Amino acid sequence: MSKKKQLRLGAFLPSSGHHVASWRHPDAQADGGLNFQHYRRIAQTAERGKFDMIFLADGVAVRDRGQGADVLSRNGKLVHFEPLTLLSALSVVTERIGLTATVSTTYNEPFHLARKFASLDYLSGGRAGWNLVTSATEAEALNFNREKHMEHTQRYERAREFVDVVTKLWDSWEDDAFLRDKESGIYFDADKLHIPNHKGEHFSVRGPLNVARPIQGYPVIIQAGSSEDGKNLAAQTAEVIFTAQQTLEEAQAFYADVKGRLAQYGRSPEHLKIMPGIFPVIGKTEQEARDKFDQIQELIDPVVGLNLLGGMIGGFDLSGYPLDGPLPDLPETNGGKSRQKLLTDLARRENLTIRQLYLWIAGARGHRQILGTPTQIADQLEDWFVNDGADGFNIMPPWLPQGLDDFVEYVIPELQRRGLFRTEYEGNTLRENLGLPRPVNQFSKIAVSPELAGVGL
Repeated sequence: MSKKKQLRLGAFLPSSGHHVASWRHPDAQADGGLNFQHYRRIAQTAERGKFDMIFLADGVAVRDRGQGADVLSRNGKLVHFEPLTLLSALSVVTERIGLTATVSTTYNEPFHLARKFASLDYLSGGRAGWNLVTSATEAEALNFNREKHMEHTQRYERAREFVDVVTKLWDSWEDDAFLRDKESGIYFDADKLHIPNHKGEHFSVRGPLNVARPIQGYPVIIQAGSSEDGKNLAAQTAEVIFTAQQTLEEAQAFYADVKGRLAQYGRSPEHLKIMPGIFPVIGKTEQEARDKFDQIQELIDPVVGLNLLGGMIGGFDLSGYPLDGPLPDLPETNGGKSRQKLLTDLARRENLTIRQLYLWIAGARGHRQILGTPTQIADQLEDWFVNDGADGFNIMPPWLPQGLDDFVEYVIPELQRRGLFRTEYEGNTLRENLGLPRPVNQFSKIAVSPELAGVGL
């Protein structure tokens, strides 16, 4: 008898939690962003729950939108570890859970990224994953010798070439290139070294990479964009998609759309895992869950709520509009297009005021919120999973560590009881646990020219 299909779970772990006021909750770790012991605890909790991966989001700027230090002083999520540094440390205190993080293709170079993720893959024994983003804010541009953010289409064109360069670098060495034969004095087989010599519109990179081919071949590639450009890039390159939908019908449409694009790139649907974000508030009763949610909603500073909403609709300054008035018509953003559309459509459909809209996004930022008992939450996850709305979910605890503790203690056992989620890890690498194939080296059948075979490294 064939084994029942298993859903995949990521633990999305930002400092003190996902709610915009999470750091103010009495049970939250307010200094979580720079507290290694906090991250050690929640990473080990996620591993105890048999999550496929932990995920760290990132940006390379303080997103102040020019509103000054007084506004910024109310935001508890401005400072945090650089994620690959943190994941390298966490690789030593975990054993099986995947370690994934965001790194932008707009404000990095392919060689740096390829080297860091290959190193993380070795440090972790094959558990690294890269969330590929193109960045969304003007503030990031100002930290990298630019006066404005690169245009949306151009960012995705650069991203496609960026991935091409990175995978060529990861394939610089074949898996068995390193002989390390002390008797003969031969350290590597020169026939199994490949120099990328990439020259394209955005990058000129000779290579090879000065790290061996990653344990997984490539770290798992994750993508989060849901615009047309984002979906096309995901169909071409991604193995996991983090996405945001509100209804099963929307989730099914997205699922069918993106999976339907894979064939043109010679890819199989099961080799892309679609994992919508879920913000769960868990109670012994539904009323207890609602009370917990109301408690944290009351901690929202209106200035912070307005700032959050402005950032999510493309960096638009809403401070001059009445909080209890409608969302104004917005210019097209050069930031994240899919999230601006989601929020604008919601505001129009539900006739929400600006205040109601920022209250609505304060927890999940456009992802789906589920309030209820462990059984009710498991019911909704199962519904999306069995009806082709998702391959799994990226779990977004409202505040940390308790939000993750509750999910692992109460929801995971319910999913396991239904046969929907593992009780033990299937393998040692992130690819093995996600059921993803290991990529074949693209250069493995190409001979290296004699002049390159002897290159000094």
